[in-house]
Amino acid sequence: MRRQYDTLDVFTDSALAGNPLAVVLDAEGLEEARMQAIAREFNLAETVFVRAPRNPVNTAALRIFTPGRELPFAGHPTIGAAILLAHTREPELLKREDLRIVLEEEVGDVVCVARHRAGQAMAAYFTLPRLPAPAGKPPSIKALAEGLGLRPADIGFGDHRPTAFSAGAPFVYVPLRDRAAMAMAKPILKLWGENGGPAVFLYTNDVARETSSFHARMFAAGWGIVEDPATGSAAAAFAGVIMRFEPPPDGDAMFMIEQGLEMGRPSFISLGLSIDKGALASATIGGSAVLVAQGTIDL
Repeated sequence: MRRQYDTLDVFTDSALAGNPLAVVLDAEGLEEARMQAIAREFNLAETVFVRAPRNPVNTAALRIFTPGRELPFAGHPTIGAAILLAHTREPELLKREDLRIVLEEEVGDVVCVARHRAGQAMAAYFTLPRLPAPAGKPPSIKALAEGLGLRPADIGFGDHRPTAFSAGAPFVYVPLRDRAAMAMAKPILKLWGENGGPAVFLYTNDVARETSSFHARMFAAGWGIVEDPATGSAAAAFAGVIMRFEPPPDGDAMFMIEQGLEMGRPSFISLGLSIDKGALASATIGGSAVLVAQGTIDL
């Protein structure tokens, strides 16, 4: 059967930057093993398979695969799929107003908004379906340094220390003193994410772009991703890191995370927090995307 697919670059407003994504439309009838094989064939960080929703009031159901495993939730596939579905199914309506889209993922229903932005790149944001929660105890600083090719003195800045959080996918969060330490990290020293374990997200407040809040890298060789140019699910759970070490006052706060610069794939993820009585009430992930290619695949 011939099925359409599209590729997009996500968390960027320029083609050939950001995080590439493949979206297979009309994935009805595909078995899990077949979807995994197709994801290996595309060999991108993630491939999304779109099917009819279980609940007819929702927009679509998604299955998300890396080259090595299925993920219950991921940020750049959610943003990319929401943008693509809005622009292919309701292009005229989107020219006039923002569109609400609900995507069924393994983590639960994800409420997205595709944004009307005349003359600008396509964009969307979604509300986290699950607030970040601690995900166990992180490895020791010594073990993290050994697994990243760094010195223990490279790890930590201000009050920030290694933590582990999940908002649907687990990550170990490792603060680094600066971008020089970030550049020295070696992702191939350890299969981060193997055997269902957490991937590792490195971050520092030493940023390359003036408007950014944090600079980041993410390694997940155990998921089939040696390094990821932009990781929305990690940015989502990073809300837990912010709340632990430097919580904003009540109200709304916005943080921009830059990622992928070391890979030549600059990406920019917006993380919005809503704080009520000192607690995280809700959070959003947003970004732009660019359509790069379209085609068909015989399955």
